[in-house]
Amino acid sequence: MTRSLTSRHIKIIVSLCSAANFINAADRVLMPIAIIPMTDEFGWTLHWQGWILSSFALGYLTSQIIGGSLATRVGGRSVLLFAVLLWSLSTVITPLIAHSISGLIICRILLGLGEGLGLPTIFHVYAHYVPAEERSRAFGYLIAAGGVGQTVAAVLCPHLPWRTSFILLGLLGLAWLPLWCLLYPDTGDAESEGFMSRSGAAKVRWAEFVSHWPLWAIYIAHFAMNWSNYIIMHWLPTYLSRTLGANTESISLTAVPYIVNSFVGVAAGHLADRLITKKQWTVLSVRRLMTTVGLVGPAVFLLLFCAVTNLPAALLLVSIVMGFCAFNSAGHLSNHAEVAPNHAGVTFAISNTLATIPGILCGPVTADLVTASQGRWFPVFALAAAVNLVGAIVYYSQSSALQLLGLQRYSMMESYRERV
Repeated sequence: MTRSLTSRHIKIIVSLCSAANFINAADRVLMPIAIIPMTDEFGWTLHWQGWILSSFALGYLTSQIIGGSLATRVGGRSVLLFAVLLWSLSTVITPLIAHSISGLIICRILLGLGEGLGLPTIFHVYAHYVPAEERSRAFGYLIAAGGVGQTVAAVLCPHLPWRTSFILLGLLGLAWLPLWCLLYPDTGDAESEGFMSRSGAAKVRWAEFVSHWPLWAIYIAHFAMNWSNYIIMHWLPTYLSRTLGANTESISLTAVPYIVNSFVGVAAGHLADRLITKKQWTVLSVRRLMTTVGLVGPAVFLLLFCAVTNLPAALLLVSIVMGFCAFNSAGHLSNHAEVAPNHAGVTFAISNTLATIPGILCGPVTADLVTASQGRWFPVFALAAAVNLVGAIVYYSQSSALQLLGLQRYSMMESYRERV
């Protein structure tokens, strides 16, 4: 059961975890901004820029499931402390090794390893110490802090020397460490029970997590969503600068899509709940609607985005893309709780691991497509749109709102009935 902590201790935990996610998100968007002046200084080709950007995802990919299981073994307090230490050191030493591409790529992989441990560990901490009736607010603050971190980095970092940006954010993470050690409640950290095993649900074999089409519908939809997200996160500053001639002040406007995404995500959640509670829509219908809007909408506007030739129109369209993308939070991202209510943490870890593959691929693939097409970006956005459309079709045809995991038996006929 949840540890008995005072309200003050819970607020401290939530505040510190939210602060960690703020730093996490700011560090993550720093390189896509800094790579423009770094490329000017070091003369990297588009090919190497792609690998530098994508190397983060190599580390991030490998540490998702490790984060949750490691936190269960040794405690969330220690794992999150190590995670923030690792990603902060990786950030602060980046200016020192940036002259070496191989050293920089290794540093980016370490950054990804640290940041990949972060959210699963925070989920573990919340599940143990934050009461169920307060978790929605706690996660709301957590996600909002990440959005604010992305926005702050996008606004401030283009106006600072790139070396200064890395050092400041790295030092900010290191300054968080003593606060975590001093203020985190002394609970003994004997977290012997996993956050998904305390409900008394039936144990599930690992094969079950990849044996149901409705689960794969979620995984594929998440993969498709992240393909577009990684292209925007990694390549938007470069595209605006090299293709549309954006200056330093204009690059700061890349914060706008993240702001739109945050607000639309909240609105989409309220709309989804209203459709279910007030309009009597089925949960499955709402999940399919939100996912369809969240994948098809970005596909359409990404194709329009590559056709515009002026900066204001480009920022408007990419903001619309990110706004539509936010609908996924009330779609397939919320579907985990219905198909695997007692194992949603594990299914999300698997989904997020698979959805990190686009972060590895979209860097070099984008660079190769742009190079092969003599500097044209249309193939990049056309591919992203196609991936989104495939994800929407698979999710709409194969998704379910029936519980799949934690039951003694799941009828394939029930799955078919639910999908049709």
